[in-house]
Amino acid sequence: MPHRRHFLFLLYLLFTTVVTADDAAVMSILAKSFSPTPSSWTPTTEYCEWAGITCDNSKRVTAIDLTPQPPSIPHLSGTLPPDIKNLTQLKTLILQDNSLSGPLPDLSDLNLLETLKLDSNNFTSIPQNFFTGLNSLQTFSISDNLDLSPWVIPDDITLATNLQSFYASNSKITGSIPDVFDKLSNLQNLRLSYNNLTGSLPRSFGGSMIQNLWANNQLQGLSGQLDVISSMTQVTQLWLQANSFTGEIPDLSNCTILFDLQLRDNSLTGLVPDSLMSLPKLANVTLQNNKLQGPLPVFKEGVKNELGTDTNSFCLDTPGPCDPQVTTLLEVARNIGYPTLLAEAWKGNDACNHWSYISCDSSGKNVISVSFGNKNFSGTISPAFANLTSLRTLLLNDNSLVGVIPEVLATLPNLVTFDVSNNNLSGKVPVFPPRVKFMNTGNALLGQDVPTGPSGQGAGSGDAGGVSSGSRKGSGSAGMAVGIVIGVVVFVVILLFVLYKCYYVKKRNQKDVKVKDLENGKAIVKASDMGGSSNAHRVSELQSQSSGDHTEMSVFEGGNVNISIDILREVTNNFSDENILGRGGFGIVYKGELHDGTKIAVKRMESGIMGTKGLKEFQAEIAVLTKVRHRHLVALLGYCINGNERLLVYEYMPQGTLSQHLFEGKEHGSSPLSWKQRVSIALDVGRGVEYLHSLAQQSFIHRDLKPSNILLGNDMRAKVADFGLVKNAPDGKHSLETRLAGTFGYLAPEYAATGRVTTKVDVYAFGVVLMELIAGRRALEESMPEDKSHLVTWFRRVLISKENIVKAMDQTLYTDDEETLESICRVAELAGHCTARDPYQRPDMGHAVNVLGPLVQKWEPSRPEEEDGYGIDLHMSLPQVLQRWQADEGTSRMFDDSFGQTHSSIPSKPSGLADTFQSMDAR
Repeated sequence: MPHRRHFLFLLYLLFTTVVTADDAAVMSILAKSFSPTPSSWTPTTEYCEWAGITCDNSKRVTAIDLTPQPPSIPHLSGTLPPDIKNLTQLKTLILQDNSLSGPLPDLSDLNLLETLKLDSNNFTSIPQNFFTGLNSLQTFSISDNLDLSPWVIPDDITLATNLQSFYASNSKITGSIPDVFDKLSNLQNLRLSYNNLTGSLPRSFGGSMIQNLWANNQLQGLSGQLDVISSMTQVTQLWLQANSFTGEIPDLSNCTILFDLQLRDNSLTGLVPDSLMSLPKLANVTLQNNKLQGPLPVFKEGVKNELGTDTNSFCLDTPGPCDPQVTTLLEVARNIGYPTLLAEAWKGNDACNHWSYISCDSSGKNVISVSFGNKNFSGTISPAFANLTSLRTLLLNDNSLVGVIPEVLATLPNLVTFDVSNNNLSGKVPVFPPRVKFMNTGNALLGQDVPTGPSGQGAGSGDAGGVSSGSRKGSGSAGMAVGIVIGVVVFVVILLFVLYKCYYVKKRNQKDVKVKDLENGKAIVKASDMGGSSNAHRVSELQSQSSGDHTEMSVFEGGNVNISIDILREVTNNFSDENILGRGGFGIVYKGELHDGTKIAVKRMESGIMGTKGLKEFQAEIAVLTKVRHRHLVALLGYCINGNERLLVYEYMPQGTLSQHLFEGKEHGSSPLSWKQRVSIALDVGRGVEYLHSLAQQSFIHRDLKPSNILLGNDMRAKVADFGLVKNAPDGKHSLETRLAGTFGYLAPEYAATGRVTTKVDVYAFGVVLMELIAGRRALEESMPEDKSHLVTWFRRVLISKENIVKAMDQTLYTDDEETLESICRVAELAGHCTARDPYQRPDMGHAVNVLGPLVQKWEPSRPEEEDGYGIDLHMSLPQVLQRWQADEGTSRMFDDSFGQTHSSIPSKPSGLADTFQSMDAR
């Protein structure tokens, strides 16, 4: 027996020596794969003593943490060798914030691995069955790896049954989110922002343990409805902004611990549910840039909210109930899923004020006609129609409506025409009064009860076909007969539909010939989405001026109104000199006034003067402004093509351009802009450009940002204008080569030298505008000495000290107020970073917005007792506190990215703006 024990001990020593030698060999290979090698990783030092390496008592490597920590661990480049899978006792592998490249190796033998962090590197690919063998994995993060080849979330992720956190934002994921979360019962954090995911949210999200879900800002956009989130009872933070979700916000009464909900920049419709407004933990919610309807939601005190009163379709801009007829029509829309078509067309609190598909009596107060025929609506017929007691005509034909016709509709006192033909209705037919012309053909099951139970019989269906239920054979024969009848009816309907479509296409082609004949100045106008209730009102008046007969209205691609030259001549007093607002490179801008006193701006160009370049800009402006809509982008209301003339119609900005106020104040008799106004204008412009860069459904580069393209309203709030030079932004780190365009003084150095653009050329121009706001002088002043004529070069020298900034600022801004001076200095520093020579050293527009935001609106506690606690809920966990801070500071792309990169520590607050950029550059 002693000999046996001795033998086993020797065998153990031999095995330990072999595996230890294996770890030593792997670590040697690892050291050779990195550049530069950490200073402590020398052949004369045992690998267990190397910086970032942890071993157990048997000298087996259990943890590798190579997050850069100069000087012990430098910023590493190189590759991750396949041999690393031989470190079979490895539990932690952290390589984030380096520049490692090449493919990720197979790690299938690391069945003890619990933490794998690979964020912010340059890895190029992920093995197809990457999660096979990683049975113990709890945290996986690979965010911000922009060199990855497009990849899908692999099916074998279900093998990582212990997975708690999956972070893969900005990492080139494509395809759909797999429906596997019923197999990942431990998953709590799922971050997939800034990828190219498509499709809908998976049903297995419902009932999952997910607490933190980021799926925002997908390149093409996730779509479908949000019903599944109503059963995500453990969710605390839900980021779904900047996608293509449709339908209504579901009942969230079961999401009792949700504190942060981001739904902005989608296509959501319907009413904001009461359950959302009453959530007990809700602290931050954004809803702007949707198509939400009904009353303006009112959240509890302390809930930070962005509702988008100018970008949604709420009936009122202030809290309060909608008009009864509006409420009724919204109930009607609910039964058909709140179609986007109606959400875009029904704006305001008066259904008789240019609501599409609705007609009213001569008093303009009572709805007498609803025309929903042939609109591809699905759903059921709402009994709420009965509340429209003046209704005379109800057309619901040629849709996909199901269910029964509500009997209460037979009680409408003034109904004359009711058409439900060519739907899929069933059930009992109400008895209408003789005066009602009731049309119901093309509903094969109308008059029958549709079977709903497992036996195939619905309520009251026993004798619906006139056949005794006592005979099974008889029932079968009747069923066959009904089937044959239905088949014949369906065939006839299809045949009629094909013939109708052939006729319709022929007629439409004939009409298109008329539509294209614009040189004759015909008043041809189309109804479309104008992006806001005020714009819809203006366009409606333009339509009403064109003709009382709308049979010639034609839908153009792009979503704008084609307006006749006769109308534009009328509203601009035949383009009189008295109506000139300004002159540009390709034409003159005129003020126009509609019959109700509403003003518009008309940009008139002659193609012979502006040439091919100007024609392209005309087309580009229409193409871009039909895809974007934002409170800080000037809205395009319509356009006109008249012979050689090209005209664009915009919303009118009564205070003119920022250039006029900054540089031509004396000529225009305007007062100098205060600092509060200037920094507010800067924030407005920043938000508009941030939307173009990263928050719109497509990303764009403006290329001509300058004060003359920044327009001001009566409240001195700013909007970015002139989109003729806009280009689609390239993906990732790549640049787009274009013909040089823009204005000297605002051109980024790399763009002027190479003609290649990224979004950073707009950041540079924005920095120049900030300098102009501070200094009160133009980007180029030829009258000044050469060393001062170029604003950016001169301003960089000014940034050396606060005293220099005070001397250089516009003298109308001079003040002894330290808070104002500090604000000016912070904006000056931001301007310096935005105009950095190297585009990679410039911040994203999202970061600039985050810097400017607090300067415009100082934070104040909602309750006095919060002041001592800095607004922190002491019952919240530390991660929730950090996320709450994040929500309070905004959710721009810059913040999404930075927050998603590091989860292991909370950075200290930067002492100044320069520190902020140093930390950003270090990344």
